[in-house]
Amino acid sequence: MKEVLPLIAALKSELGSGAVLTEAPDVDGFTEDWRGRFKGRATCVVQPSNTAQVAAVVRLCAAHGVPVLAQGGNTSLCGGAVPAADGIAPVIVNLARMRRIRHIDAANGSMEVEAGCVLKTIQDAAAAEQRLYPISLGAEGSCQIGGNLSTNAGGTGVLRYGNTRDNVLGVEVVLADGTVWNGLRALRKDNTGLDLKHLFIGTEGTLGIITAAVLKLHPLPTHHALGWFAPVDPAAALAVLGMFQAACGSKLNAFEMINRRQLELVIEHVPDRRNPLGDLHDWHVLVELADMQGSDELAAAMQHTLEQAAEAGLIVDAVLASNESQRAALWEIRHSVSEANKKAGVGLTTDCAVPVSAVPAFIAQATRAVHAIVPGLDVLVVAHLGDGNAHFIPFFTFGAWESLSDAGSTGAALKRCVNDVAHELHGTFSAEHGVGQTGLSEMAHYKSSVELTLMRAVKHALDPHALLNPGRLLPASAASPSPTS
Repeated sequence: MKEVLPLIAALKSELGSGAVLTEAPDVDGFTEDWRGRFKGRATCVVQPSNTAQVAAVVRLCAAHGVPVLAQGGNTSLCGGAVPAADGIAPVIVNLARMRRIRHIDAANGSMEVEAGCVLKTIQDAAAAEQRLYPISLGAEGSCQIGGNLSTNAGGTGVLRYGNTRDNVLGVEVVLADGTVWNGLRALRKDNTGLDLKHLFIGTEGTLGIITAAVLKLHPLPTHHALGWFAPVDPAAALAVLGMFQAACGSKLNAFEMINRRQLELVIEHVPDRRNPLGDLHDWHVLVELADMQGSDELAAAMQHTLEQAAEAGLIVDAVLASNESQRAALWEIRHSVSEANKKAGVGLTTDCAVPVSAVPAFIAQATRAVHAIVPGLDVLVVAHLGDGNAHFIPFFTFGAWESLSDAGSTGAALKRCVNDVAHELHGTFSAEHGVGQTGLSEMAHYKSSVELTLMRAVKHALDPHALLNPGRLLPASAASPSPTS
């Protein structure tokens, strides 16, 4: 501890002692992930209030050779927001105090926000101006926009609006030496060289710390039609997706699929969640249409398309939300899956994406691969079917997990076999969660040496001493510098 005391003293002098946490009871909440699966060590936690303070922190850490870990709402599913248990303990830069909405330009469809803004706060501020910020996640009440940007978060609106990357116009970033790059441009067209913001979106704080962003806003849909239906199987759900795309075009807002076991866990473990249909069918889909006008037309299109699907033998049951309360209740089922799974047992969450047309094959092949390792194991499926992202989750009760004599190796084998199926279908092991700590071995396994070499070259150019979020995103190589070099 003695060697970091001068750094801690300097940080307190720069930020004030109240913004530098060093005692274990104060630091513990920042060093463990929300599911309790990852626990690491930190030199301290700092809570800057503005970009200048973030820059000062980074400069001081660079001068002392101590790594920096940027942290938002700590909702990561891959250990990306907490320090590792080994190596040099980093300074955690928690951005929760940087939560101002700096400016909203409704006519330009843009909003400038600081990195610590909670996603739901941004959504509400946009809606107050009759605009929409379309990124929507189960953790939107606690995740922060800086974390969304650093992982290129997806969610339930990707089908219509794209990932976070597609909804950002500009960013402000603190670089590894404490330099601030102000790229807060609210332009949709700018061909003056490299689009540098994309170096920092999705790279998990390894190239710089995003401190603010200009977000792209959209017209606010004021009318919705939502249906919940039971397809015969995933292939039938895919066919129904095509029917909605043909009939409704850009009005198709969401198309989310879960399997029976996942719905059962939500009903069992989250209060006030009920099965929307009469029976617990094997597969369930939430489909939503949205527009700026025409509630009756949307409802008619929803009903007509579902009737056509039923006549074609693709679905066996369906219900339509008749009011906003019912619509909200159906969305709450979908957004409750993470809470339910955490309460029910140990889910080995995967984050695969394949071409949309390959999702049914992915689910079938991954199920066979998992059962070849653990016969009869429960499998949960939570799929953003419209964009090809299927969270395929081998699931253990707490007792079954604790009874495994080789839980670590079994878990790794199960995840690898699922990721192998995605890879064989020309997909990816990480669609929206990021790489964090858990995906490093998968990066090394699936990424080509050319890709990794290119990524490491960019990392070395922007962070030559590897002080920004070490142990994230890029697997170590013999040529990689250590944080102390």
